[in-house]
Amino acid sequence: MDTPAVLVARFLRTNDYTETLTAFLQEAGLPIDAGNTEPGSLTIERIVEEKQNYDLSLKFEKVGLEDKAKEWTNPAPSVPSIIKLPTSTNLLSISIGVLSIGTGAAPQPFILASTADRRLNVVRPDPRTFNVVHSFTELQDSPILSFTALAERFLVCTSMSGKVVVFDSKKQEVISQRKDHTKYVVQVASYEDEAGATWLATAGWDGKVLVYVADISDPETLQLGEPAGRIQLPSNPEALLFVRNPEDNALNLLVTRRDSSSLFYYKVNQDMFDSSHARPVAVPLSGEQNLAPYSNAWVAFTPAAIALSPTDSNWIAVATSSVPHMKLLVVRLLFPSSGRSTFGDVSEPSSTRVSPTSLSGGIDASTPAARQGRLALALQDREAAAIRLHCNTMAPQTQYSSPALAWRPDGTGVFVNSDDGVIRGIDIITGKVAVALVHHTTGSKIRCIWAGTLPVGGKTEECVLSGGFDQQLIVWRIKQ
Repeated sequence: MDTPAVLVARFLRTNDYTETLTAFLQEAGLPIDAGNTEPGSLTIERIVEEKQNYDLSLKFEKVGLEDKAKEWTNPAPSVPSIIKLPTSTNLLSISIGVLSIGTGAAPQPFILASTADRRLNVVRPDPRTFNVVHSFTELQDSPILSFTALAERFLVCTSMSGKVVVFDSKKQEVISQRKDHTKYVVQVASYEDEAGATWLATAGWDGKVLVYVADISDPETLQLGEPAGRIQLPSNPEALLFVRNPEDNALNLLVTRRDSSSLFYYKVNQDMFDSSHARPVAVPLSGEQNLAPYSNAWVAFTPAAIALSPTDSNWIAVATSSVPHMKLLVVRLLFPSSGRSTFGDVSEPSSTRVSPTSLSGGIDASTPAARQGRLALALQDREAAAIRLHCNTMAPQTQYSSPALAWRPDGTGVFVNSDDGVIRGIDIITGKVAVALVHHTTGSKIRCIWAGTLPVGGKTEECVLSGGFDQQLIVWRIKQ
C-alpha cells in the first residue's frame, strides 16, 4: 500500500538521492526496497499533476446559485435496507410502477427491478420485509434493459435482443410484441396526453429512435402497431424524454446521442402520423441546444442521461459521460417554436448545428460573414446562460460506464450513480456532494437508480432505490 513515506522514498529513489534515501529509510523504519517503482505506481509528480488538473476543472464549473430556498434539504434518505430477490444476479433497471397485479386487484405502486437473468421482479413496498410478490421470467427472450408503466395496467419492456413487448399485469400475459430494432433497445419513454393518445419512444443501438402511438381507450384490444415515426441518427442514441413546450403546449421528444454534446428536439403531433402518410414517417429535427457552447473540442462529452425537474418542467438534469468523473449539469430547456426558433432554424431538418435565425430574424447567403459571427456568438451566449449548474460529482466512471441520475422529489438535489459503489447526492445550489450513500460493495458498479416518494407502511416518504453489479437491490429511507 502506498503511504506518504513510501511516496517520499519513491521520489528519492527515482531521482537518485542515494544518501538521503538511505537515511530516510533508516529513520522512517522502512525496508531497504521501499519505494521501488513499477508500472502504474503512484508518485508525487502524478499527485501534483492530478491536483493541478482538478484545480483547472474547478474554473469551468458553474455553481453558487442565488436561490437559497432550493438548497439541499434535510433529512434525506440514508438508511439502507436490502431487498432479497429470488436470484443473485446483476441489476439492470429499477423504477416504481403503479399496476394492478391480477384480475380484480386495485392499482398500487410497486418496486420494479429487472435483472440479468431475464427476470422482472415486482416488490411490494412493505416497511418490514419488502416482499417480492411476483418474479416474471417469460416476458422477454433476453435481459430487460428498460420499462415503463401505462394506464395502471400495462408494462412496456425493451430488451437486449431488440424486442419490445407489452405486458398486461391484470391478465399476467404478454399481449403485444414487436421487433423493429436490430440491436439493444436501451431506453423506452412514454407520455399520455390529454387527448387519450399514448406516445412511446424507443432508443436502439442500431442508431434509431422509433415513435409509437398507442390507443389505450379499450384495454382489451390494445396492440402495439408498427412505428408511426422514425429518427435515424449518425450515432447511437443515449437518452429520451417527452416534454411539453410551456409556450405553445407542443409535445417535444428530446434525444441525446453518442459523440454529441447537444440536446436534439423533435416536435411530434398526431397530424404528422395520420393515415395519409406511409409509416414510419421520418420525424424532422426541430432544433438543437448545445450543452458545451464554448468548447473547441470535437466532442466535450455526451449527455448520457437526462431527467426532468419535478418542480419546474423547464429544467432538466444531465449526467455526462465525462471521465474520470461524471459531470452534472442543470439546464434550462430552450424549446423551438413555430416560425422563429428560440435558438435555431426549424425549416431545414439537419443532423448538424442549426443556424441562429431567432437572433437575426433570419439569415441567408447574403448575410455578411461578420454578422454571422456575431449571431453565432450570441447563440453561444444564450446556450451558456441556459446552463444553471455545471459541476464535478466526483463519481468515478470510464468510457464504458452507464451514467444515471434521479431528482429528489422537492427538486433540491440530484442523486447520481458511480463505478465505486457510492451513491452521491448533489446540491444543485452549491454543486457539492451533500450526502454519500455507502452500502453497496466497495468498488462495484451501480447500474441503476431511482428517487422519489413511496408509500411505505401507510405513509408516503422519500426514498432512493439503487441496484448494481454487486447483485444488491437497496432501498434507502430517511432515518426515523
